[in-house]
Amino acid sequence: MHKTQHLKQRMAQRGVTQAMVDLVVRYGDLEGDRMVLSRKASEELMRELRTLAKILDKGGLVVVSSGGTQITTYNYQGRNH
Repeated sequence: MHKTQHLKQRMAQRGVTQAMVDLVVRYGDLEGDRMVLSRKASEELMRELRTLAKILDKGGLVVVSSGGTQITTYNYQGRNH
Protein backbone atom coordinates (compact mmCIF):
# COMPACT_ATOMS: atom_id res chain seq x y z
CA MET A 1 0.00 0.00 0.00
CA HIS A 2 1.23 3.51 -0.81
CA LYS A 3 2.39 5.59 2.17
CA THR A 4 2.03 9.36 2.13
CA GLN A 5 4.76 11.71 3.25
CA HIS A 6 2.37 12.82 6.01
CA LEU A 7 2.18 9.25 7.36
CA LYS A 8 5.96 8.89 7.27
CA GLN A 9 6.41 12.18 9.15
CA ARG A 10 3.87 11.26 11.84
CA MET A 11 5.41 7.80 12.27
CA ALA A 12 8.82 9.42 12.85
CA GLN A 13 7.43 12.04 15.25
CA ARG A 14 5.42 9.53 17.28
CA GLY A 15 7.88 6.63 17.41
CA VAL A 16 5.65 4.35 15.35
CA THR A 17 7.47 1.66 13.37
CA GLN A 18 6.40 0.02 10.14
CA ALA A 19 6.02 -3.26 12.03
CA MET A 20 3.50 -1.57 14.36
CA VAL A 21 1.50 -0.23 11.42
CA ASP A 22 1.53 -3.68 9.81
CA LEU A 23 0.16 -5.28 13.00
CA VAL A 24 -2.66 -2.75 13.23
CA VAL A 25 -3.56 -3.34 9.58
CA ARG A 26 -3.44 -7.13 10.07
CA TYR A 27 -5.23 -7.44 13.43
CA GLY A 28 -7.06 -4.16 13.95
CA ASP A 29 -10.78 -3.52 13.60
CA LEU A 30 -12.07 -1.44 10.71
CA GLU A 31 -13.98 1.62 11.93
CA GLY A 32 -15.02 3.62 8.90
CA ASP A 33 -11.76 4.50 7.17
CA ARG A 34 -9.62 3.77 10.26
CA MET A 35 -7.98 0.57 11.46
CA VAL A 36 -7.90 0.45 15.26
CA LEU A 37 -5.96 -1.95 17.49
CA SER A 38 -7.15 -1.12 20.99
CA ARG A 39 -5.37 -1.83 24.25
CA LYS A 40 -7.88 -4.60 24.98
CA ALA A 41 -7.31 -6.24 21.59
CA SER A 42 -3.53 -5.89 22.06
CA GLU A 43 -3.76 -7.64 25.44
CA GLU A 44 -5.68 -10.50 23.80
CA LEU A 45 -2.98 -10.82 21.16
CA MET A 46 -0.35 -11.00 23.94
CA ARG A 47 -2.26 -13.92 25.50
CA GLU A 48 -2.33 -15.62 22.11
CA LEU A 49 1.40 -14.97 21.73
CA ARG A 50 2.06 -16.88 24.96
CA THR A 51 0.04 -19.80 23.58
CA LEU A 52 1.99 -19.63 20.32
CA ALA A 53 5.24 -19.76 22.32
CA LYS A 54 4.07 -23.01 23.93
CA ILE A 55 3.27 -24.45 20.49
CA LEU A 56 6.71 -23.37 19.28
CA ASP A 57 8.32 -25.17 22.25
CA LYS A 58 6.59 -28.34 21.07
CA GLY A 59 7.95 -27.87 17.55
CA GLY A 60 4.48 -27.24 16.16
CA LEU A 61 1.07 -28.82 16.71
CA VAL A 62 -1.28 -30.89 14.56
CA VAL A 63 -5.05 -31.14 15.02
CA VAL A 64 -6.86 -33.82 13.01
CA SER A 65 -10.52 -33.25 12.24
CA SER A 66 -13.20 -34.69 10.00
CA GLY A 67 -16.69 -33.44 9.29
CA GLY A 68 -16.40 -30.62 11.81
CA THR A 69 -15.30 -32.94 14.65
CA GLN A 70 -11.85 -32.66 16.19
CA ILE A 71 -10.48 -36.21 16.50
CA THR A 72 -6.93 -36.02 17.87
CA THR A 73 -3.89 -33.81 18.30
CA TYR A 74 -0.15 -34.38 18.48
CA ASN A 75 3.16 -32.54 18.31
CA TYR A 76 4.32 -31.77 14.77
CA GLN A 77 7.28 -33.97 13.80
CA GLY A 78 7.91 -32.67 10.28
CA ARG A 79 6.82 -34.05 6.94
CA ASN A 80 9.51 -36.73 6.71
CA HIS A 81 8.86 -38.29 10.09
